[in-house]
Amino acid sequence: MAAYMFVAGGGCGGFIWKEVAAHLKERGHDVFTPTLTGLGERIHLASPHIDLELHLQDIIGVFEYEDLHNIILVGHSYGGMVITGVAERIPHRLAHLVYLDALVPQNGQSALDIIGPALRARIEKRVRTQGDGWLIPPPPRSPAKIVAHPFKPFTLPLTVTNPAAARLPHTFIYCTKTHSEELDIVAARVQTEGWRYYEIEADHMAMITAPKAVARVLMEIAQVPSIRLEMVNADSHAAS
Repeated sequence: MAAYMFVAGGGCGGFIWKEVAAHLKERGHDVFTPTLTGLGERIHLASPHIDLELHLQDIIGVFEYEDLHNIILVGHSYGGMVITGVAERIPHRLAHLVYLDALVPQNGQSALDIIGPALRARIEKRVRTQGDGWLIPPPPRSPAKIVAHPFKPFTLPLTVTNPAAARLPHTFIYCTKTHSEELDIVAARVQTEGWRYYEIEADHMAMITAPKAVARVLMEIAQVPSIRLEMVNADSHAAS
């Protein structure tokens, strides 16, 4: 059986994976759903001082104190920044990196660099006018319990140079109903780089709107023999 750890995207806590985790646990897999500092049940720790380094330490700490190895590390949206940074630090503890509609930074890129100038300008304006200069307010009509995300982690670049991290299996899961030019660019790039690639007919919050499809693709990625692949509600295209 496989073991998964999930890192949620902007404004979300570990609770966002509840249904996906339930499907995986029903089939005997181990699942860890930590929450980053300042989000979810840890919102009481929110402050302007939270940065990307702190979020990396949130996840690395779980690996160390739970003594975890051979983990499939899954990041959604902003969580792609975090799992990339974690892989740079502790690649020996990982089995696979999975990016669910997530940002995929190249060396020296921040989240703001990836999302492009137009969206960056809109976010920076919302931080100034609605976020007290340090928070990104959640989008309108966000799911329940989604909160404002600290802005500073989006501004800091990652160093992505560890060859051991680069050798890990990488998979990108693209949600076809997201309609994001920025993620379209990321998805196209990783396919040209030879990543394993899947598409799910779901919006950006697929862990909520299509949890069974997400869980089934994740189990296929782990190559669990008992999965009935014909039941996967997703179009999968292996690029490698």
